[in-house]
Amino acid sequence: MLTVLAAGTTARAAREPWQDFKAPPHNYWSRPVTDRFSLLKASLESGAIPLDSSSEKAFVVSLLGALKVPVSSQMLVFSATSLQLPRISLRNPRALYFTDDLYVGWVPGGQLEIVSLDPALGGIYYIMDVPRRTGGPMNIERSTRCMNCHGATDTGFVPGLVLSSVIPGANGGSLISFRQETLGHGVPLSERFGGWLVTGLGSLTEHHGNVTGRLSEGNLTTTPVEWGTTFDPGRYPSTGSDLLPQLLHEHQAGFITQVLEATYRSRVALQAGNGTVPPDREEEMNTVAEAVTRYLLFRDEVPLPAGGVAGEPAFLKDFTGTGRLADSEGRSLRDLDLKNRMLRHRCSYMIHSPVFTGLPPDMKSRVFARMRRALDPAVPDGDYAYLGAGEKTAIRSILKATLKDLPTDW
Repeated sequence: MLTVLAAGTTARAAREPWQDFKAPPHNYWSRPVTDRFSLLKASLESGAIPLDSSSEKAFVVSLLGALKVPVSSQMLVFSATSLQLPRISLRNPRALYFTDDLYVGWVPGGQLEIVSLDPALGGIYYIMDVPRRTGGPMNIERSTRCMNCHGATDTGFVPGLVLSSVIPGANGGSLISFRQETLGHGVPLSERFGGWLVTGLGSLTEHHGNVTGRLSEGNLTTTPVEWGTTFDPGRYPSTGSDLLPQLLHEHQAGFITQVLEATYRSRVALQAGNGTVPPDREEEMNTVAEAVTRYLLFRDEVPLPAGGVAGEPAFLKDFTGTGRLADSEGRSLRDLDLKNRMLRHRCSYMIHSPVFTGLPPDMKSRVFARMRRALDPAVPDGDYAYLGAGEKTAIRSILKATLKDLPTDW
């Protein structure tokens, strides 16, 4: 489908009881959905939300505008690692666009793919054709085929995203893969971007982006891909495939994975205890809450390349301005650092997203309790010693000003 997201940053082996998303208490296919795209679907199909069908590019731009997904978030991938793999190549890369709760993929000459995040269920997957100049009714299909990857081993059997890094051959097929079943801001940069086109790299040289490969007698040789030499960038809504959106996209994918796992585990535990967590599940729930807290506070973030990351001005404006929530001093979790790390205040802005909002109250209270201890500047916490007292104070202030359901002891 559109991003290749794995559940957690460790490989999964045997399937666990909480991972059967089709069965109670999850009921993925029968539970009413409340994600943003599903709520707009009827208006899009009826034409109540007008879109420009004069060309493929015009349609994509108008759809992104209607969905409030920034064109500047464009990323291009040329490895054949998605539902539309026969259409994807160096001559025709797949384009991806995203915001906190919605992801759009488009293959020129092919179809549009949507992943919209439902608070209770995670990813809801849609696929649609691009209307031609002749018009005609728009048909948006909720996809079952996407679940072959997005509800299987790569996602820990919960409806998530998938991110891949491979060395593609000349025909787009994968020769070697990296960071299998792992994702998030803790993945080394040296293992990322295989099969992706990446611009704005700055000093980053240790990565797998912008190359194709060839295997001969077990030996791999790679060939650089120069931007715009194999395809026409003008066919796409934006002018690049910048590093910064790819870094933030990776962070979001890891966040969604951690929080979805917490949601699905919690539902099964609460079902087992008839609405409360039974004593034999307490340790499990606290361990899950610790993992979510660790990810929220960037405990395992890998450093940015020497000299930092610049970012395209259009994306910088879109990211820092859209959905910005701030405290009385104007500080926001969307403030970027980009020198050694991504964010100035190391708490994920995704804490304001529907996926976190949808955490069962029991799990959310555990996460908040662990965060409160981690962010207390007066109480040393070895796991979070990398956060200085000033940064902890700033994060607490932002959260108290922007989250409505923080416990009173904050």
